[in-house]
Amino acid sequence: MMNRYERMPIPQTEADVAYLDGEYRIRKPGTYVRCAVTGQPILLEDLRYWNVDLQEAYASPQAKLQRLQKVAPRRA
Repeated sequence: MMNRYERMPIPQTEADVAYLDGEYRIRKPGTYVRCAVTGQPILLEDLRYWNVDLQEAYASPQAKLQRLQKVAPRRA
């Protein structure tokens, strides 16, 4: 039996997110997204790094840099 101060646990589900300039829009509710580089879950409240053009989330600035180095055209 629960008392009035206890809460039901929130299920951990993956969200579907549209990444915009400086913000994001949640298309399907959830509690996290996955890093495009590491596959690590990122809680929505901790989401700080994403790419609008690629529509990808990143767990850290290093992960974003690693991804951008792979997709950026090589300079001569």
